[in-house]
Amino acid sequence: MLRTPGAVRDAERWTAHNYHPLPVVISSAEGAWLTDVDGRRYLDFLAGYSALNFGHRHPQLIAAAHAQLDRLTLTSRAFIHDQFADFCRELAELCGKDLVLPMNTGAEAVETGIKVARKWGYQVKGVPTGQANIVVAEGNFHGRTTTIVSFSTDEDARADFGPYTPGFTVVPYGDLDALTAAIDENTVAVLLEPIQGEQGVVVPPEGYLPGVRRVCTERNVLFIADEIQSGLGRTGATFACDHEGVTPDMYLLGKALGGGIVPVSAVAADADVLGVLKPGQHGSTFGGNPLACAVAVEVVRLLATGEFQRRSAELGARLHAGLGALIGKGLVAVRGRGLWAGLDIDPALMTGREACERLAERGILAKDTHGSTIRLAPPLVVTEEEIDHAVAQLAAVLAG
Repeated sequence: MLRTPGAVRDAERWTAHNYHPLPVVISSAEGAWLTDVDGRRYLDFLAGYSALNFGHRHPQLIAAAHAQLDRLTLTSRAFIHDQFADFCRELAELCGKDLVLPMNTGAEAVETGIKVARKWGYQVKGVPTGQANIVVAEGNFHGRTTTIVSFSTDEDARADFGPYTPGFTVVPYGDLDALTAAIDENTVAVLLEPIQGEQGVVVPPEGYLPGVRRVCTERNVLFIADEIQSGLGRTGATFACDHEGVTPDMYLLGKALGGGIVPVSAVAADADVLGVLKPGQHGSTFGGNPLACAVAVEVVRLLATGEFQRRSAELGARLHAGLGALIGKGLVAVRGRGLWAGLDIDPALMTGREACERLAERGILAKDTHGSTIRLAPPLVVTEEEIDHAVAQLAAVLAG
């Protein structure tokens, strides 16, 4: 007797319905492959929204977690533990920044970035108290806290969660003129995803990110890059900003930083920015805990070799070539960089949800977003043969 139907029913019965998952119940995984409770295998082309950049149960990361579990898992930031300085130093060096502030989730990193930018604005830039504003982009996805959804343009994320937090100005993504016009004397930061993931892996026009960097420098405004999904090797570079030679004032990191084992996020910036925080002004019980640091420092060391960035660039070229060949054969458009792609399916054929359901039946797991768009983000350990297999299955789905 199959176990999946009962497990799906139990999940529906006992869980708040804030997600609409595919009817797949995973019990084990390794590398780029998942196995469900009935023994069926699936090729993972979502990778936990980039949280699994290094695949499931990467041996180096699992070994670090095991070793730390036998020693120490939590102290709180009331004390210093022996994994903390190594993680912060090595991540700061990877980012080219002075300091790191560890947190747990991506949303916490974004909230931290907002708080730091406002405090910097008041203490360093001289913005009048309570008047700081931050410029953000339409189509953004930075998390789901009440402050973050206050500047979302996705009604599913925003509706009925007000009253909304003020202090944000929304402009069209990729429109440098609109962004420039929105900056005034009270603007403390521009907060952007270098590639918008949830929106459908939307890459901005060439020159946009350098333009944002230039305007922020000219107007004494912090450029905050949310690289939670796009960073740490996903796009074929350490950060998506690297493709255009741009260095933001602040990196917001998460997802892959925890190696698919523990939630880890971080803000990286120079001392003249993060240095505005003093003891007692911000914190987290679990942020920078020993287990998280032990895993995350190994993530940073994997990235320091450059291997995963190269794999993403090379295999990403193969993925995009295969997907590009399907334009006009069921696909309307393909976007992305590295091992990250947004696909617009001809809406006359099927919705994105229907496409993902049909792919799952063929052993490929992906995620839909916004109508007939789906996203592909395989682990960076995926092989050429696995990419070709996934593209072939997608072609079969589109062909009906």
